[in-house]
Amino acid sequence: MSDDPQGDGAGPESRPRRTGWRRAIPTWRMVVGSVLLFLLLIVGGLVAGYLLVGIPPANSAAKAQSNVYLYSDGSELARDGDVNRENVPLSHVPRTVQRAVLAAEDRDFHSESAVDPAAMVRAAWNTVTGKGKQSGSTITQQYVKNYYLGQEQTLTRKAKEFFIAIKLDREVSKDKILEGYLNTSYYGRNAYGIQAAAQAYYSKTSDKLTTAEGAYLAALLNAPSAYDIAAHPENKPRAVARWNYVLDGMVKKKWLSRTERAAMTFPPLGKAKASHGLSGQRGYLVEAAKDYLTDHGILDENTLRAGGYRITTTIDRKRQNAFVKAVDTQLMDKLSDTRKVDGYVRAGGASIDPATGRVVALYGGIDYAKQYVNGATRHDYQVGSTFKPLVFAAAVQNNSTTQDGTRITPNTVYDGTDKRMTVSHGRPTGFAPANEDDRSYGPITVTEATDKSVNSVYAQMGIDVGPDTVKNTAIALGIPAKTPSLASSRGAVSLGTATPSVLDMTQVYATLARHGSQLPYTLVDSVTKSGDDVELPDREQTTAVSRAAADTTTQILQSVVDGGTAQAAQAAARPAAGKTGTAEDDKAAWFAGYTPELATVVAVLGQNPDSAAQEPLYGAAGQPRLNGGDFPAQIWADYTAAALNGRPVRDFDLQLEEGAEQSTSPEPTGSTPQSPSGSASPSTGPTDTGNPTATTPPGTGTPTGPTGAPTPPQFPTAGPPTAPTQSFPTFGPNADDLAAYPGD
Repeated sequence: MSDDPQGDGAGPESRPRRTGWRRAIPTWRMVVGSVLLFLLLIVGGLVAGYLLVGIPPANSAAKAQSNVYLYSDGSELARDGDVNRENVPLSHVPRTVQRAVLAAEDRDFHSESAVDPAAMVRAAWNTVTGKGKQSGSTITQQYVKNYYLGQEQTLTRKAKEFFIAIKLDREVSKDKILEGYLNTSYYGRNAYGIQAAAQAYYSKTSDKLTTAEGAYLAALLNAPSAYDIAAHPENKPRAVARWNYVLDGMVKKKWLSRTERAAMTFPPLGKAKASHGLSGQRGYLVEAAKDYLTDHGILDENTLRAGGYRITTTIDRKRQNAFVKAVDTQLMDKLSDTRKVDGYVRAGGASIDPATGRVVALYGGIDYAKQYVNGATRHDYQVGSTFKPLVFAAAVQNNSTTQDGTRITPNTVYDGTDKRMTVSHGRPTGFAPANEDDRSYGPITVTEATDKSVNSVYAQMGIDVGPDTVKNTAIALGIPAKTPSLASSRGAVSLGTATPSVLDMTQVYATLARHGSQLPYTLVDSVTKSGDDVELPDREQTTAVSRAAADTTTQILQSVVDGGTAQAAQAAARPAAGKTGTAEDDKAAWFAGYTPELATVVAVLGQNPDSAAQEPLYGAAGQPRLNGGDFPAQIWADYTAAALNGRPVRDFDLQLEEGAEQSTSPEPTGSTPQSPSGSASPSTGPTDTGNPTATTPPGTGTPTGPTGAPTPPQFPTAGPPTAPTQSFPTFGPNADDLAAYPGD
């Protein structure tokens, strides 16, 4: 007898069989079961991790290894592994300083758990989506990383950090964790821990720190090398912004009253002191190599600080020594302790092989232990007229014309009258800079104006080309886009008010030497650890300007060396091209030059050794004033001769723009200002010193040019009275202000 009341065989446990596409869809029981299994595995993994991962002894980072830096030939340059640390109890750190650190790094430290999974996920997402690397770590996790683990960026290390932090938070008080964090964190200047940091930055013990000083030390934790404004004065706005962020955070947490906050000013720093092992040039070279590694994402600062790396730099030991000798012989030996201004003299220099982009020599200063900031990499001195060739290169690259439509070439004639009002589309711009010593030149060719570094000509040329075009060309040639004042200078940018570093300008001139092909420089040949190579990024070669633009610029810069302001560079006894420059108020003098095989820039800088303020160099080394054609060009020539000693002399291989061949300047018409020499007209061009490459392409005996006689250059006129298309300075010409523009 059937148990089926319906008599159809469909009992209560029978189910219709799934057919077709429904068979591919999991049932709700399968979904629930899978979720429960997944959660069980997660929970089981967490429990297992907590039980299996114990709190280890202090890591080897507290006994950090040295990094070894090598010259390009493999000989040792320096080691940087001396660790400066002195642990102090939490009671020796003022409460406001403790809270400043919490405001900077972890404002909810006392109330939160040891880990913040949401912050970790958010940080991971920001890193993956390109918003920058973020740790998402609490202070407890950072302490675990500093003291128990290491700085390597691996999932294994992050997992251990997670479990150790949880366990540590259960076994150790918050005060003990904060004490450990303060004593193990890195503050820059080789200072590990709050006590070493207080001594390194303020020459006092940690218990004497003020709230403002503590806020600055807390700001350093975010990026020690970037926020040390003694090493990087150009970063002071960023450091002050971070300092304000810390103090404002203290106000939000009610750890500091608004009245106390309002009364605080940014605290001045003490002098930086280098370890003995980094004295002389070694410290500058090591810091430059470190900055290169971190700025290019090869190693982050924490990983590099953990040590154990062998870093082979591009620095050629013989050329480095030659650079130091040239600076000593041509400048430092001529300074006197009896002249106060001589105590302000600093120098910076860099040299790049254009063929490879390798930095073969770098002069940072007289001694890293005495002058901490690197003169070759700092970004706070105006480059003056060494910027003018970039304006001309931009003109040729973009087929720019004068106001009346005449194409700009070396033979184009401009009005070189002192304090001449610049014009855009028939209207005055309000920008009328002075020439050096208030000299007027009248009608003058671009070549002559470059020889004599005539501000009024290049101010007008910059407007003819367009400030934005000039800026973009400068960036393409190698000046970093973030260079201070590059974007804000507008019309004045053509006169060198921007502040790229010596190394940046060497990159630019190396690009010109490479016929307009930009190859980013490198300071590092290789990096290894425990025998394994660290991958270095590719350096992509780009076309900054056309070969005609670069080579035509080289031609007019050869004229500067042959008969212009840089004749001292002839002492190198090599075909050379270059440009002199002087910053506002003679606070810096520059020479940037190159031969076919070596680009080198030298700057003599004025800085007060006590206040770090920029100082004029009038009277330095017994000279009334310093120009780029004096000590900088002399150092350049001495170094270049030694660096290329024994190598065959090479001429420039130039391919010029049409109409660039040299010609005689036309006689001016009408009223003619007296030239500096007293003649009734400008000179007829740079003196020919017999260097055939200045006017003659290689392989020919005579200059080549366009078919037929060249059209005489036309004097530019104001042009049609239409509305300007660019924005320029609107200030009127003021004698005091105008005299301040950089020149030579």
